[in-house]
Amino acid sequence: MITADFEGKKASLYLCGAEKVPLIVLNSYSDEGEAAAAALKAVGSPECDLLLVSRLDWDRDMSPWPCLPVFAGGASYDGGADVYLRQLTEQILPWARSELPGISAYVGIAGYSLAGLFAIYSLYRCDVFDRAASISGSLWYPDFLRFVREHDFVRRPEKLYFSVGDKEAKTKNPFLKTVQENTETAAELYREKGIEVFFELNPGNHFREPELRTAKGIRSVIGSGE
Repeated sequence: MITADFEGKKASLYLCGAEKVPLIVLNSYSDEGEAAAAALKAVGSPECDLLLVSRLDWDRDMSPWPCLPVFAGGASYDGGADVYLRQLTEQILPWARSELPGISAYVGIAGYSLAGLFAIYSLYRCDVFDRAASISGSLWYPDFLRFVREHDFVRRPEKLYFSVGDKEAKTKNPFLKTVQENTETAAELYREKGIEVFFELNPGNHFREPELRTAKGIRSVIGSGE
């Protein structure tokens, strides 16, 4: 593992030792790179280099536009995704590429929860990523489906993966209860555009087996989608 600091954010690069493999960017709420790398091996994922970015200001860096709190006593969302995306593409990714043994086969992006939302949003704001995995992604985010309908990707992705827990929408929260419907709708909208899309309904609520779910999502966009 190789690490670097970028204005307080930690970038951890896990190299598989092979050349011309995918480079997958994983934005993470906590510093869970070892667990993510181990989970990828456990699910039999094809080889990849993993760039995990942690110590994020989660509600700011992962949110596409400002939003009032959606949880009782929760924080507001500051809409800083564009600022962080520039840092990711202009500073963190160039550093990671400089540490690779060769050229990546392609670059993908993955994330859980708000980072899953960010993974999809990033495709509308830059042309860096070829594939994306939104694992239990926060597609309940206000106005995100309207954004999807009204905007086009900067570059058409090769593959997209979406998942949600089968109990995530079973809540009285008016925002969170839309997550499964919104995720399925987004997946279908992308299929209609001719994009290869895989949707998976996982057992449990939002917090069940996040490392395993994340590994399955990354495996899907790297491999056959199974």
